[in-house]
Amino acid sequence: MDLKDQLKNLFPDHAPSSEEETTTNEDGIWVQEAPMICKYEKRKGKPITIIEGYTGADEDFKILAKELKTRLSVGGSFKNDSIIIQGDYRDKIMIILKEKGFKVKRVGG
Repeated sequence: MDLKDQLKNLFPDHAPSSEEETTTNEDGIWVQEAPMICKYEKRKGKPITIIEGYTGADEDFKILAKELKTRLSVGGSFKNDSIIIQGDYRDKIMIILKEKGFKVKRVGG
């Protein structure tokens, strides 16, 4: 049972408007209006790139993290609603996210 079915059960008299549009890309990942933040840090002397600010489902963000790691051929993780990529890949990550339809804001350096 997806969200639309649950809402239909809660509000049976509501008729959805025809203007209602979901913004998803070709992978089925929800694309938000607010920009995601791509920043650079050094932890224990090693560079990392952090992507934050996604307001969608955690599952979509995990799919996005896996795709970024495979396309860049690097390691990384998904922790505390942020994607951590090993190395300084801000430019490449921003290009990949813009191809997918996300708005990205570069922070730091």
